[in-house]
Amino acid sequence: MRPVDEPPVDEDGPDPLTAVVGENLRRQRIRRGLSLERLAKVSGVSRSMLGQIETGQSVPTIKTVWRIATALNLPFASLLVDAQRPLTRLLTAPDSKTLRSQDGSFSSRALFPYDEERKVEFYELRLKPRTSEHADAHAPGTRENLVVSQGALEVTVAGELHRLSEGDAIIFEASVPHVYHNPGGTEALMYLVMTYAQAVG
Repeated sequence: MRPVDEPPVDEDGPDPLTAVVGENLRRQRIRRGLSLERLAKVSGVSRSMLGQIETGQSVPTIKTVWRIATALNLPFASLLVDAQRPLTRLLTAPDSKTLRSQDGSFSSRALFPYDEERKVEFYELRLKPRTSEHADAHAPGTRENLVVSQGALEVTVAGELHRLSEGDAIIFEASVPHVYHNPGGTEALMYLVMTYAQAVG
């Protein structure tokens, strides 16, 4: 697999999420005895990009975090955990952790507090009109249960197309590549429950 490079994102001031992801990535990589070169090989994310993420010099996209988490056999949110915060807290909109695709058309907002032994995760997803988000295969046994709250959505799983209208829901095995596409002229708002086969710390 060819390593994927993504340019650093310029931000006004430090991004707390960037620092958290970098610290967690370094801790989990060292815990597994992986070099940057080895992790780059198994994740498809370049060594230089991994190094920039670990040192807080680059804001990772959703796809990059998914690739790293899958390579480390971790739930997606494990890389977003802030160990300095209490487990239970009010998740106000400004304080919630939101990741975006590189072009900004897709966003994923976590709707739960983090720990490293979680089997279920809950997200708010937004997809701009007439855009698509291509998701890599997740860890074996991962399931997605998604409901469309606003707009329309097309979900392609293993080459099979499913059309969802407002209020429709779908559940599928996410261990294969899948695509979300918004065919409409308004933003699609979805809520996603991600279930892992087992909690991984």
